[in-house]
Amino acid sequence: MHVISVNTGRATVVEYTDAAGGLTGIGKRPVPGPVRVFAPGPKGTAASGVEGDDVCDLRHHGGDHQAVYAYAREDLDWWEAELGRELPAGIFGENLTTSGLDLSGALLGDRWRVGADLVLEVASARIPCRTFQGALGEEGWVKRFTRAARPGAYLRVIQEGRVSPGDAVEVIHRPDHDVTVDLWFRAFTTERALLPRTLAAGGAMAPQGHETVRAYVEKYGDRPGGDGGSNRK
Repeated sequence: MHVISVNTGRATVVEYTDAAGGLTGIGKRPVPGPVRVFAPGPKGTAASGVEGDDVCDLRHHGGDHQAVYAYAREDLDWWEAELGRELPAGIFGENLTTSGLDLSGALLGDRWRVGADLVLEVASARIPCRTFQGALGEEGWVKRFTRAARPGAYLRVIQEGRVSPGDAVEVIHRPDHDVTVDLWFRAFTTERALLPRTLAAGGAMAPQGHETVRAYVEKYGDRPGGDGGSNRK
């Protein structure tokens, strides 16, 4: 398990984003290491946790629980076959392109040691947006990405450090629950009835996620089935 590529992006003006000023940093490119990785601060006021990486829409991106975005090379390869086009590292807006890691099967709260001293914790899955669709240039991309359920993982920084291409990734902690990235993604997109189950992740889940679950439980209760489980985009 290792990092293939470290990717950062600078703010660029585009037509396909709702962010203020029409700016987005989704267009990321590989950079040589070492690159400093740190806890950026609360969502809404803080941006990326990767030095040299711009986040422009602070309403929906950035902050401690979205400090780093990782996507597996294996999933990019799968999408290459589906789309019939080359997908270089960083094209999905990921900061870390990984090899040998099952990101969909990772548990919220899993901790990884990356390289010598960086420690990251799995926090949630990536939910696709209009900016992602515009950057990739694939019609109906939001729905297609959601159906495929290969979302990649957002990570928070437990111990600041530096990352370089080729750094080994070691899983150093696994929590005692069953809330995987895949389950979290389905709960917050297509199978809303799963939302109460995500509370087992505890503090590994962002406060905004807990607020969403509380609102759901207040409306539907916490029994399996809830509202029928559908929220397809």
